[in-house]
Amino acid sequence: MKKKVFILALCVGSIFIGSDVFAQKNSKPFYPRGFRVGVGINGGISTNSDYNAVIGADARLQYDFSKETSITLTSGYTHLFGKDKQDLGLIPVKAGFKHFMTKNFYAQGELGIGFGTHQGSGNTFIWTPVIGYANKYIDLSFRYERYQDYGVDQIGLRAAYGFSLKNYKKKTKK
Repeated sequence: MKKKVFILALCVGSIFIGSDVFAQKNSKPFYPRGFRVGVGINGGISTNSDYNAVIGADARLQYDFSKETSITLTSGYTHLFGKDKQDLGLIPVKAGFKHFMTKNFYAQGELGIGFGTHQGSGNTFIWTPVIGYANKYIDLSFRYERYQDYGVDQIGLRAAYGFSLKNYKKKTKK
C-alpha cells in the first residue's frame, strides 16, 4: 500500500513538473526559477486520544519552477505530548509539491518518513495535505498530518519566515 501511494505521488508530481516542458516559450511571463529557504514553528493537537498537544520546528528548502509550482524538502523535529503514555518525538523528512491557486494562497502535499527519537518508537510513513498563505517572506499554513505506523495524526498550524537564495553577482573593479 505504501509503495502504491508513493509511486502515485511521484507520477502526479512528474506530470506537473513535465507539463511546463511542452508549453510554448512565450506563453508565460518571465519568472526567475530558484531556491527559497523557510524556517518555521508549528503546533497543533493530536486527534488520537493518547496524545495532547503537538509542537515542532522545521526548515524547508523549496525550488520554484514558476510563480505557481514548487517542490519542497522539509525536515525538523516534532514532539507529541502523551496523556497517559510516553511522549513521542520524531524527525520528519518529507518531500512535497506546492501549487499556488491564487497569488498568495496555495495547496501542498507532502510524503516522507518520520524517524522516531524515543526508545522503542521506530520509524513511520508520513503524509500531509496543506492549505496555506504565503507572500515574499511570511508563510502561514493549516495542515493535517498522519503518522501511519504510529496510528497517530494531528491538525496543526505552521508559521514560517522564508527568503530567496538568488545568485547575486559581485561587481568587480578593473
